[in-house]
Amino acid sequence: MYLHYTSDGYLLIFPEDNIHRVVDAMLATGYNEEFCIALDFSPGFVARLMEAGFLVMSAEVFDKDEGKSVCVLLPKLHLIRSALFFENLHIKRSIRRFLPRYELRPDEDFDRILDRCVQVHGAEWLTPPLVESIRKIRENTGRMAACGPTKTAHPVSFALYREGKLVAGEFGVVAGRVYTSYSGYYDEDNAGTVQLILTTRYLQTRNFAFFDLGMPLDYKTNLGAVDISPEEFVAIFRSKPGRYVSGL
Repeated sequence: MYLHYTSDGYLLIFPEDNIHRVVDAMLATGYNEEFCIALDFSPGFVARLMEAGFLVMSAEVFDKDEGKSVCVLLPKLHLIRSALFFENLHIKRSIRRFLPRYELRPDEDFDRILDRCVQVHGAEWLTPPLVESIRKIRENTGRMAACGPTKTAHPVSFALYREGKLVAGEFGVVAGRVYTSYSGYYDEDNAGTVQLILTTRYLQTRNFAFFDLGMPLDYKTNLGAVDISPEEFVAIFRSKPGRYVSGL
């Protein structure tokens, strides 16, 4: 297929593109940028990007031709992806005693958690048009009583409660056999770590391939996450249950 690039060498993706074939072409050509660029924030297009394995981010940039700031999509296919395979989950002894104090509520408080993530981390990449698109995708797919693998992109949340109070949460996207974390927050010490641990355990019981944690960071490695290549990520992302065995 014919690929389009900006003058800076970034791949442009359009709504009319076959996005799975775009991913194939990126891998075949050794595309070495973290991000692509797209201009369409329509929920259907954003969902298709998610279903192809992209972590969809965004940014506000200054358009010299228009003389004003505009928002652009930044679909990201990580050059190095942090993947937490369930058998590798490591729980420090110091955190184990906290686990029974909390309750994980899968796919609850979605809007509240999304708003809190923007409030805590800012709108640098969670720009208003992207947030609105994520909300509309969520409205179209509804709440999942039990989060599990699905062919269509489905924004979900994981809420952590202690004594009836929401103390931590994250939201992300389920597509295929992978749950990709987008953003999270916590309001008390240890709650963020507990939420990640309980979410990992939950995903394991629902036949997911692994917990996609996005960009590698020390706290993810400390939980047992390992780095995988785009090629390995796509192979797992597209696999059916029982069809793929990690070489790690």
